[in-house]
Amino acid sequence: MNKEEFIKAVEELGIEVDEDKLNKLDIYYNFLVEYNSHTNLTAITDKEDVYLKHFYDSLTLYKEVDLNQNIKLCDVGTGAGFPGIVLKIFFPNLNIVLIDSLQKRVNYLNEVIKELGLYNIIAIHTRMEDYSRVHEEEFDIITARAVANIKVLSEICVRALKINGRLVFMKANIDEEFDNLNNMINTLGLKDLKINKFLLPIENSNRALVSLEKIHKTNEKYPRSIDKIKKNTL
Repeated sequence: MNKEEFIKAVEELGIEVDEDKLNKLDIYYNFLVEYNSHTNLTAITDKEDVYLKHFYDSLTLYKEVDLNQNIKLCDVGTGAGFPGIVLKIFFPNLNIVLIDSLQKRVNYLNEVIKELGLYNIIAIHTRMEDYSRVHEEEFDIITARAVANIKVLSEICVRALKINGRLVFMKANIDEEFDNLNNMINTLGLKDLKINKFLLPIENSNRALVSLEKIHKTNEKYPRSIDKIKKNTL
């Protein structure tokens, strides 16, 4: 995806694009590639691939969430900052917490935040199942992009979600993740499962936004402790 294709696709999402945002993305891309040369952040480094598979893909959250609101958002397992940092560039009104379990990635994220001059965004080195126990009902939106399966994500994230807030998970292939999902939803105090499937432009790869609303407090046995969340490659 070249710059012109990116601008067109983002505008088709209904998101405004201007020179300041594009300049920040260029800085972000160059910083990512340079940092990736000595610290493994992503296997995707070609510029056109980054613009499609990381930058544009991050912004597809707008298909499900009105990001023009003043909301507090948590990006779980953010890795190299996707979608959180891209969302902050395009929607500076957002208050964002980036969660990652590796200190080296958090160090990188905080350098990116400083380099881009972003405010009301912070990267924290922790595990979401630990963070949610001490930040109960803090976020309007909790998202995760290509991190773990829906059940695990819901369990470790739901306690930190406000009543009437939404979990919105950004996935590739989801068809195998829905066995016994309804039982889990009811136990966690969630409802209104929405699945928004679409194709990524140019390469036409599968994408889906899986959204759930929290309607009451979570059963005390959650979140469960998990040994590891593995970042999947989109």
